[in-house]
Amino acid sequence: MRWTVLDSPIGMFSVATDGGSVCGAHFGPIETASKEPVDEASRRAVAELRAYFAGELTEFGIPVTVPRGSEFERAVWREMTRIPYGETLTYGEVARLVGDPGAARAVGVACNRNPIPVIVPCHRIIGAGGKLVGFGGGLDRKVKLLELEAGVALQRAWS
Repeated sequence: MRWTVLDSPIGMFSVATDGGSVCGAHFGPIETASKEPVDEASRRAVAELRAYFAGELTEFGIPVTVPRGSEFERAVWREMTRIPYGETLTYGEVARLVGDPGAARAVGVACNRNPIPVIVPCHRIIGAGGKLVGFGGGLDRKVKLLELEAGVALQRAWS
């Protein structure tokens, strides 16, 4: 696993690649991270992340390999990738979509354990009634990511 760190509108952001896919991401720098991509997968991941943060990319194309997680967590993470750019679902809605309507809190735990934030967009899951609750990267980052996507989605809708 190779880590690369990049500066972004939400602060330093690190992404890990292994083989040809992304296998991790982290808010903040990783001590062993390179400042420059060292292989094709890390170059692609960094390029896609930079395009996303610039509002030019609305769907990641680089393959993702999730290195861990329970069956339930993996189901939640898969569902996250289906939430359209610029849109949100509640924890309860995601719980229903994965077949366990009473598991809204467990969805929150799965969001917190998401090993690939931003690319697997846990920031698109919100509390009941539209409340912004909990986010492993901090609510300030969640707000920035949601604002970025909402702005781009509005601009594209009205263009």
